Amino acid sequence: MTEFDPDGAADADPQGRAWHLSAAVSGPPEFPELFERFLQTVDTTRVTTLVLGFTGFDGPAAATHLLDAAERFPRLRALFLGDEQDFSCIYQTDLTPVLERFPLLERLDVRGKQGWELSPFRHPALKTLRCESCCLPSGVLRAVAASDLPGLERLDLWLGVDDGEGEVADAGDLAPILSGERLPALRSLGLENSDIQDEIAEEIAKAPVVPQLRSLSLALGTLTDRGAESLLTGRPLTHLERLDLHHHFLSDTMMERLRAAHPTTDVDLSAARGELHGPFDEAYNLVADGRDF
Repeated sequence: MTEFDPDGAADADPQGRAWHLSAAVSGPPEFPELFERFLQTVDTTRVTTLVLGFTGFDGPAAATHLLDAAERFPRLRALFLGDEQDFSCIYQTDLTPVLERFPLLERLDVRGKQGWELSPFRHPALKTLRCESCCLPSGVLRAVAASDLPGLERLDLWLGVDDGEGEVADAGDLAPILSGERLPALRSLGLENSDIQDEIAEEIAKAPVVPQLRSLSLALGTLTDRGAESLLTGRPLTHLERLDLHHHFLSDTMMERLRAAHPTTDVDLSAARGELHGPFDEAYNLVADGRDF
């Protein structure tokens, strides 16, 4: 990933790079100035991957700045809005226009706590959608579930917890997604970072979408033996290439049962009893899946 230097020289070939822009928590330049310098310095018509982080505590969301200059990014294929570990610092907005203005977008990652809005949309090109939150609004999840995404291969939803400030997504909101009817190409599903992980596991256990998956993640949540028992007795998961359950609250006996039941599956049971070294147990890399944007 290439960190944009507002005082550096113009880059002759910006294509193929993941450009990262984020305002410092203290000191200049502020994000509006940083983004304007980026537009003036880099040939954005050749930019394919863009990572926008912290925009300021009181400033508009990164999506607002990007939409004001949408015509300057005709080749954009991958976008990350909110590249910041502290969720409380990230303010989002209505993300529907982003999906409408960038029809070639193949990957969208969004992280944040407040301000999220989304309406049902159609996007044939989108292959990866990640929504990372500590309290994902139910309206956002329902909009994703009602959208037309024929090419979507990977969906990751961090549901978070109910902070008492709004209507947070729950297990019942997942039904349209778990039916698989609107997601024919889906191969990787993550329902993560939730304090209702057992309830989610119970829904997964009877979900019609399961047979088409190659990877399933219920990581970063509060999964206990109750939820794991549902996974063992529900629809078979033995066809999965990967089952990610890391950051859990499973007993040693249950962990052994899960491993024994899935001998050919890569089962991640690390971070037992919720033990992590930090807020994120691995550095996030927008192009970590190896795809060439």
